[in-house]
Amino acid sequence: MLSKKPLYVFALLPILVLIALLAYNVFIYGDNSLGGANQLALLIAATVAGLIGIQFGSKWKTIIRGISESITSTTPSIIILLLIGALAGTWLISGIVPAMIYYGLQILSPEIFLFASCIICAIVSLATGSSWSTIATIGIALLGIGQVLGISEGLIAGSIISGAYFGDKMSPMSDTTNLAPAMVGTDLFTHIRY
Repeated sequence: MLSKKPLYVFALLPILVLIALLAYNVFIYGDNSLGGANQLALLIAATVAGLIGIQFGSKWKTIIRGISESITSTTPSIIILLLIGALAGTWLISGIVPAMIYYGLQILSPEIFLFASCIICAIVSLATGSSWSTIATIGIALLGIGQVLGISEGLIAGSIISGAYFGDKMSPMSDTTNLAPAMVGTDLFTHIRY
């Protein structure tokens, strides 16, 4: 429990530190900023937040418990992202994505491509419950097909992402579709319906 109520500037300070450090990283590394010290910026901002909490009366044990709970709640999502990366890499190396491109070029025509890619991504995402894995696997193949057909990358990406997120939101297996009703106290299918 805080002994003193902090000013808003102290609440914003960790966010401002994070923004400043990430901006510095982009300034130093430019186009290669993803290879820079982004993790270090996150750790420094978290340290600033912890020090502000201690300064205003939070107990160290309470701060550590909050950190542990946050890590525990985000671990399944991080594991899913790692598995999606592994799946996408495996499909690329094993030739599944190139095979999808090869057969997709024989089946799809430019006139129906955008509609078909949206529907395909929606169905796959609905079946798997993961928009990200759909985009990282089927989406890559559809992007290659669309580029060969001469369709704008922006339109292709919009079609793929729209279908994938639509299917994800309608899927009873999706993590976010299950998390949202659990947080507000309603049932899954009421959430999907509305």
